[in-house]
Amino acid sequence: MGYREPVPSGSSNTSATTPRRRAGRPTSAASKERGDGRTLVTAAAREAFAEYGYHGVSIRAIAKAADVSMSAMYHYYPGKQELLFALLQDGIADYHRICRAALDVAGDDPVAHLDALVGATVRYRATHKVESNLMLSEVRNLNEDFQAQLREPQDAATTTMTEIISAGIRSGQFTTKYPDDARRAVFAMCNSVAHWYDPSGPISLDELVTRYWELAHALVGYREQAD
Repeated sequence: MGYREPVPSGSSNTSATTPRRRAGRPTSAASKERGDGRTLVTAAAREAFAEYGYHGVSIRAIAKAADVSMSAMYHYYPGKQELLFALLQDGIADYHRICRAALDVAGDDPVAHLDALVGATVRYRATHKVESNLMLSEVRNLNEDFQAQLREPQDAATTTMTEIISAGIRSGQFTTKYPDDARRAVFAMCNSVAHWYDPSGPISLDELVTRYWELAHALVGYREQAD
């Protein structure tokens, strides 16, 4: 998921808000024609957690927003913890598939690998803002067992970036004296895209990726090799 800094404990506020229904929302029968119950539940939960936070919405409110009964809700997910875990697990897996696909076609050059990972992360954060913000802010609300299950996939991108920067330093292409700080800074700027990027704004996604390549090169002290 990109670099994962320790985060403070979640709020103890347990007030629950019912997710707002959109105008013209279909009836329960019509909703089920558009997808199975589990899909409707996960979609409603994703929106609710993103808008109100884990502690700001109840399992009953999610069921109501998804137009499913409580018995159906508990058939799909025993509780809110399991629902949040499933959303985060799917999001992290999706992010890593995209990163791995980019790295697989990048060749062996550390600079190409850096660009591939930065580009994949920026594009994912820009096009999957809801999923990204959940991954970046809601893991702390899982219990210890669920957090432990996500720790290895979460750390995979950190390990990959560490290896890329180390390879660049060995080859003489990266000159940073602070590889760990550079890694943290690269992921921090890429992850922040989920918070601020507006596709209708003046910066196209391709231009944003190009800018972030340049910034990442500066952070690792990229020095172009003479032919």
